[in-house]
Amino acid sequence: MEPEYISVIGGGQCGAAEYAAAVEVGRLVAEAGATLVCGGLSGIMEAAARGAKEAGGATIGILPGHERSLANPYIDHVVTTGMGHARNLAVVSSGDAVIAIGGSFGTLSEIGLAGRVGRPVVILSGWRLQNDQGTEGIWYASSPREAMALVRQALSAKGTPR
Repeated sequence: MEPEYISVIGGGQCGAAEYAAAVEVGRLVAEAGATLVCGGLSGIMEAAARGAKEAGGATIGILPGHERSLANPYIDHVVTTGMGHARNLAVVSSGDAVIAIGGSFGTLSEIGLAGRVGRPVVILSGWRLQNDQGTEGIWYASSPREAMALVRQALSAKGTPR
């Protein structure tokens, strides 16, 4: 069976509560045996990678620039893109599912791109989305544990094992 990848997205700056939630999400991703994918920088990205590393998991950071040294210290594998915000597509496309924690317009763009390429998105905090047709493929969680349970459920419904 091919290993699962979970992308965790969120702002480069965050408060203590969001940081703690991201650490917990990262830990849960690692405990599920999945590889954590993120944007590789600070804030939510660092917190999620930290949680995954502390739980013995693997991490991938997809950076907007060309400088590997800018990756946070919890990233195992660094991918440089030189694409700026366009790298957001690579971050969400690399995951089988996406968990969003806080963030600003960059995170919003990642949520939209994830939906566009058919990745299930679980929003733990931050953006609330709605339109007249509904928001298929997007779920809302109130805790890191619920976020992972919703990811499991979404991937099972898509036919992705685990």
